[in-house]
Amino acid sequence: MTAPWQDFLTAARGGRPARVPVALIVDSPWMPGFAGMHTLDFFLDTGAWLGTYLKVMARFPEVVFLPGFWVEYGMANEPSAFGAGVVWRADSPPSLRQLDLPPACWGKLRRPDPETDGLMPLVLRRLELLERGGLPEPHRIHFAAARGPLAVAAHVLGATPFLEATAAEPEATAAALDVFTDTTIAFLRAQLARLREPVGILVLDDLPGMLSPRGFDRMALPCLQRVFDAFPGLLRIHHNDTPCAHLLPRMGQLHCEVWNFSHEMDIAAVRAAVPGMALLGNVAPLGTLVRGTPEQVYAEARACVDKVGGGGAFILSAGGGLSPGTPAEHIDALVRAART
Repeated sequence: MTAPWQDFLTAARGGRPARVPVALIVDSPWMPGFAGMHTLDFFLDTGAWLGTYLKVMARFPEVVFLPGFWVEYGMANEPSAFGAGVVWRADSPPSLRQLDLPPACWGKLRRPDPETDGLMPLVLRRLELLERGGLPEPHRIHFAAARGPLAVAAHVLGATPFLEATAAEPEATAAALDVFTDTTIAFLRAQLARLREPVGILVLDDLPGMLSPRGFDRMALPCLQRVFDAFPGLLRIHHNDTPCAHLLPRMGQLHCEVWNFSHEMDIAAVRAAVPGMALLGNVAPLGTLVRGTPEQVYAEARACVDKVGGGGAFILSAGGGLSPGTPAEHIDALVRAART
């Protein structure tokens, strides 16, 4: 395992590495544009897909890319298994057509099998091929990744109908979330079973940040805890970059080790609210990393490092995933800020 990965794992587990780690969540919104590829080629041409990841890792050797060699089809991996329509585009990741399903029917949702349903079997097969010699040495896939239960609900049922139902139809919402939680856990387990050197899981779920404190306690917290509790002993990363300062007292209750949070939240306030959790952030993905200058990226990144005291249980990153159009020199500026 490389030195950047060792530093990342040290910080993620609550330690203070010799150097501030830099890690970025990257996937199909950014990767094809960086490589100058047609988006459909990125998904369909396995050789080009792998070459793009290897090119990115060679270009930025001091950056940890999460989850690393991510086999994904935009947001469609899990929702496709429920029958949500997938809309493919040449210049952006696919979008989804939600099901027109009233809350009264949510309790009848069938639990999909990751081995047979939707796009999940394609993900699992590519992981098998990569782990059976498809990845050049010394590369490994260390993380399994999945959308969290509420994110899957929003893509299958629609964000607005789902959020309204959390208040108006609590029983139907709970029934649906039970199915989506099982799906997230099953998909993560199926991925981990194919990895030679698994280290952890990445669970991406922005919807909890849109709930009230009461709604979070009733709907989000039990589901997320069930997902994280299913993987004891692994490093658990939670991505939720919805601004949710109103939930800060509750975020520390989550049974995960790392939180990637919104750049709109002050990193010092987040550190004070969740002292036992490693922080992954917190440079603005669009306003600074895409639209700013290298000098602005450097300054904002240095401010993040300074506010958390030099790197203990802290990983420098974007306050969310890497946005489309982020220039290479802006990633270089992140690395310089971490090394200064």
